[in-house]
Amino acid sequence: MPKNTLRSAEQLVKCLEHEKVEYIFGIPGEENIGIMDALLDSPIEFITTRHEQGAAFMADVYGRLTGRAGVCMSTLGPGATNLVTGVADANMDRAPIVAIAGQGATTRLHKESHQILDLVNLFDPISKYSVQILEPQIVPEVVRKAFKFAQAEKPGAAFIDFPENIAEMEHEYIEPLKVQSPDHPVAPVGVGKRVLAALNEAKNPVIIAGNGVIRFDACEELQAFAEAVNAPVATSFMAKGAIPSSHPLSIGTVGLKAHDLVAFGIEESDLVICIGLDMVEYTPSFWNPNADIKIISIDASAAEVDTHFIPILGMVGDIKDSLQRLADRAQNHQDNKITNLHEKITDELTEHANDTGFPVKPQKIICDLREALDDDDILLSDVGAHKMWIARMYQAERPNTCIISNGFASMGIALPGAIAAKLVNPDKNIMAVCGDSGFMMNNQEIETALRLGLNITVLIFNDNKYGLIEWHQMREYGRASHIDVTNPDFVKFAESFGAKGYTVDKAEDLLDTIKTAMNDGTVSIIDCPVDYSENMKLTARLKTLASPLD
Repeated sequence: MPKNTLRSAEQLVKCLEHEKVEYIFGIPGEENIGIMDALLDSPIEFITTRHEQGAAFMADVYGRLTGRAGVCMSTLGPGATNLVTGVADANMDRAPIVAIAGQGATTRLHKESHQILDLVNLFDPISKYSVQILEPQIVPEVVRKAFKFAQAEKPGAAFIDFPENIAEMEHEYIEPLKVQSPDHPVAPVGVGKRVLAALNEAKNPVIIAGNGVIRFDACEELQAFAEAVNAPVATSFMAKGAIPSSHPLSIGTVGLKAHDLVAFGIEESDLVICIGLDMVEYTPSFWNPNADIKIISIDASAAEVDTHFIPILGMVGDIKDSLQRLADRAQNHQDNKITNLHEKITDELTEHANDTGFPVKPQKIICDLREALDDDDILLSDVGAHKMWIARMYQAERPNTCIISNGFASMGIALPGAIAAKLVNPDKNIMAVCGDSGFMMNNQEIETALRLGLNITVLIFNDNKYGLIEWHQMREYGRASHIDVTNPDFVKFAESFGAKGYTVDKAEDLLDTIKTAMNDGTVSIIDCPVDYSENMKLTARLKTLASPLD
């Protein structure tokens, strides 16, 4: 091949290098072998996973933690369909991700053919941009556009379908396009003045902070604004740590369907300021059922249309800039009664810290996790009943230290997500917290973590059932249906991979077991039997909860 000529697959890899891609998570296949070969001569590290869903989840968490698009790759057909759940999760949780799939030759796409599927249309509803490369010359434009769309606010997924015959075509090298993105526009001055006027009229304002605050790196500005106004801050599941949980203006986490303490703060406020809050983080009908709460929306884009979310004002622009401008001019609400919630919520969180009951109460497990982990360590929650307890109780002091899948809420994300988190943060302790059922969905990635030599810990809330579904069934119908499962011996299972395994036999041993596992220098699995009778006890107690603000 002439000196300046290369295959389209090599051109694609050059463009990925230009986007400063560090890792590609995925599985090699026949239809992506051209890319796999080109990666041998690239500084990009290909992380071979054991399932494409795990690869997509790794890219998802990488994107969420870094703000740069995580990249995952598969072959055609079943390889690509296995990416779907992780790509959909990233798109709904606003994590930038670029998924690439090999495809059969364009000469057979028009007819029934082995493993052929219309992938562009498959990924279109779960991405911001879905495209097939039909000519070698458009590779640089497609790659640049995919990353631009994935990383632009609000971030999400982009998908590239790459037919095998196009990947092998030779052509002259084309320079990758310049990486650029526009500055975020600032909100108009006039809107800011109207927001200040409405804010200054309120007596008991409350802030609900969403993941957009973290995406805009506006956590310091959020705290400064809250302090200037003396407005308490509730965070969504995905914004935990946007204000330190220990801060006196922190009033916990919203997102539970149950009527928790923080709900009284929202109900008794006369103005709710939603900052960087995506509707999927906390459905407005749960906290504004009568559509009568006065709302101000501060976000980078206009508010979603929702019967229960009609702001009196919308401040659309760079969140960081908006909060700085408001904090400089806002009046302090010294008599805001809702600030009293902080102490009451904090007292409840430590109630079971010394509980010795067995199986271990979920509250006790959360307390021990919080004590074992430093403020900068990262906990990743899978989806299940334990997620509700973590969202409600885990005290995050820093942004992106408690990662919860909440928009798409995909089971199986924690273990592969922990692998990505450790690659991004090699000096931090990484804790994946799973239910037994969620753990069983992607446990094959234990081998991936071991092969990479990673030190991560997995703690399993073990109840031998789909505990969250039982919780919903018992609340709705008073009886459970088809939720029981059986599990392997998780210690022997871990050891069969070459990982460490631990079983918790009494509550008093849990904290020391967690600390020991985190210091093993390898992958460690902790099997912790959990007492989920606490689920319905919490439901019953919240039904009779009286306002602590009266």
